[in-house]
Amino acid sequence: MTQFYNEYQKAEFLQPLVAEISWTKHIAIMSKCKDNQERRFYIMATKKYGWSKNVLNHQIENKTYEKYLLGQTNFDETLPAEIKNQAILAVKDEYTFDFLDLSDEHTERQLESALVNNIRSFLLEMGSQFTFIGNQHKLQVEDKEYFIDLLLYHRELRCLVAIELKIGEFQPEYKGKMEFYLSLLNDKVKLPHENDSIGIIICKEKNRVIVEYSLKTSSMPIGVSTYTTTAKLPKDYKNLLPDNKTISKKLDLFFEGQTEAE
Repeated sequence: MTQFYNEYQKAEFLQPLVAEISWTKHIAIMSKCKDNQERRFYIMATKKYGWSKNVLNHQIENKTYEKYLLGQTNFDETLPAEIKNQAILAVKDEYTFDFLDLSDEHTERQLESALVNNIRSFLLEMGSQFTFIGNQHKLQVEDKEYFIDLLLYHRELRCLVAIELKIGEFQPEYKGKMEFYLSLLNDKVKLPHENDSIGIIICKEKNRVIVEYSLKTSSMPIGVSTYTTTAKLPKDYKNLLPDNKTISKKLDLFFEGQTEAE
């Protein structure tokens, strides 16, 4: 308790958050997170999503804070103001699928099947607001059929979420395919009261500069993420984090989303 007082009383923006979550969750955050902005994030996320202590520990170990800050989407330019902040929060930069029993060499179909077979763990990693609609979801245009790897629904955003799985490095042409799927979903599947669909391309690897240029030219809301089958974070991941001012702005979006949700 002395350590808690000494560390938190120095950070004015943490003091109002003390009563937001339980003492045991504060201890977990204080012991595992040494950066105050990171602590702020996990306190608010725990309150917002109702994380248990075990889920909180899992999120910290999987570096959810870093994955949120580094997420690559074009949502700022392609989504209306009332939902873009929540949408940015909904897509991680990297997903940890350490619950899958997959060899290092696996096919896209094997990855998809393993995720579906572990659907509860998959949805927990994606986020608490996602629900599963189906895999290999069929879309038909005249006499041709197309299939989306995974189709989810986000309750808070009220929109369909198309997911394409790639076992290699991101390629710019993946964006065009996703745009095609999103157009079909909006025209043929989306209900009148729902927001436009968003897409997430999940690859084994990505070049951040190539992703940035690819998303610049898209009018459809798309995020590009990577996945790993181990919980180990790349060594240079923390070095990619933005400066403290940018982090504060991004976390302010999180608070904004919290306020809107309430």
